[in-house]
Amino acid sequence: MNDLGEHHSEGFLQKCFDDLLMRLKEKCAEFYGDRLVSLLVYGSVGRGTMRPDSDIDLLIVAEPLPKGRIPRVREFDAVERSMKPYLDEARKHGIYAPLSPVFKTPYEIRLGSPLLLDMVEDSRILFDRDGFISKELTRLRERLTRLGSKRVWKGNAWYWDLKPDYRIGDIFEI
Repeated sequence: MNDLGEHHSEGFLQKCFDDLLMRLKEKCAEFYGDRLVSLLVYGSVGRGTMRPDSDIDLLIVAEPLPKGRIPRVREFDAVERSMKPYLDEARKHGIYAPLSPVFKTPYEIRLGSPLLLDMVEDSRILFDRDGFISKELTRLRERLTRLGSKRVWKGNAWYWDLKPDYRIGDIFEI
């Protein structure tokens, strides 16, 4: 098979990414154990519009986590090493899918983040102990609805108009 120039059928791509996500869920569950609260994929893979070179954008909610991004990434290296055989196999079929994780504790999720906006409509929950991330995304979705927020597409990108009826001096909370 060719590399990225090869035309993959939608079904072939979906199956390859589904297989990778299944393995990723297993490896995260093994590594984080009882610390794992939620695991979801977002971005193009979460939307189901992935390409052969799409990143696998992940949100890992765990507790406890090391302080700071670099220690969290270093900790995740163990998961990446365990995923290497599956990622290598995917490459043989022209699928180049690097892992792009974001790490948050439940407390950090509750504080909010603009990143969660990307997950409200375009995410796929792989693991969710006690429905934690599902409840948080539902709360955010409800707040966005109350504000009349709209996701506005411009080509392949979008932005959020969080309060379409905003007037200077209005104060609102997401």
